[in-house]
Amino acid sequence: MKISDARADYGRYLRLERGYSEHTARSYDSDLADLERFAAARGVDDVAQLDLDLYRDWLWAASQRELAKSTLARRSATVKTFSAWLRRSGAIGIDAATRLRAPKPDRTLPRVLSNDSMGGVLDHLQQAARDGDPVALRDLAVVELLYASALRVSELVGIDLDDLDLDRRTVRVIGKGSKERVVPFGQPAHLALADYLARSRPNLLQRQSAAVPPSTRASGRALFVGVRGGRLGTRSVYELVARLLESVPGTGPAGPHALRHTAATHLLDGGADLRAVQEMLGHASLGTTQIYTHVTVERLRASYQAAHPRA
Repeated sequence: MKISDARADYGRYLRLERGYSEHTARSYDSDLADLERFAAARGVDDVAQLDLDLYRDWLWAASQRELAKSTLARRSATVKTFSAWLRRSGAIGIDAATRLRAPKPDRTLPRVLSNDSMGGVLDHLQQAARDGDPVALRDLAVVELLYASALRVSELVGIDLDDLDLDRRTVRVIGKGSKERVVPFGQPAHLALADYLARSRPNLLQRQSAAVPPSTRASGRALFVGVRGGRLGTRSVYELVARLLESVPGTGPAGPHALRHTAATHLLDGGADLRAVQEMLGHASLGTTQIYTHVTVERLRASYQAAHPRA
């Protein structure tokens, strides 16, 4: 089987059988496309010719380009799952990637906003929405919900009206692996969402243009809509949060995930149970959630160093 054909079949397997999102499937395919180009340069175009030495040479070449350890680890994981799938499907007789090793990724602590900084961001949005501007009202509701429910940006933009229960203050989202969960939100998010639904969303829907592709049109279902009435996209949310965090102290990525990290850390700082936070975040492994305990320890250490007379 040609590597290109195997890539296509594997992509369909990830999407249809494993339920991976389009974004995740594209990430896998990007790594495999790089492997295919590397193999082709060495005269290899069939999966039966892929061996451990070629895999190791591919990773070594990537390391010489000074790619991050996390990227090398991801590529190693991609090719290991791909090779295992080839073996299960009968395309190859031996899984050559089982002994492949890659450096462990450096574990960096996520960016977390302080309570005061997060409050300042929300106060700024509330001021902007005070005159009833539809976009400002929507932006306030978006950020309030991101922070209140610790959502991934893909989960947020995928919410439909039927997923929102204002009376119970819960929202149903579809997370990684197409897993569904219901998460709560508080009174400030409730007020922002109710105001958005009453005064902003109808106005934005009226702007829906024929130029908006049918696949992204709100069609009365999407909770959050863009300035032309189509379903709000992840890029718009990234740009919104990045603008808001430009002047906020701190280092690290300034996208919507910073709000998810912040919400999880604030929950743990407030005494929430680790497993409850795991459930809220939709993490399959408790180990993934435990990084936020490291964040709280770092915050405690920083406070100690700043305040204790014998630090």
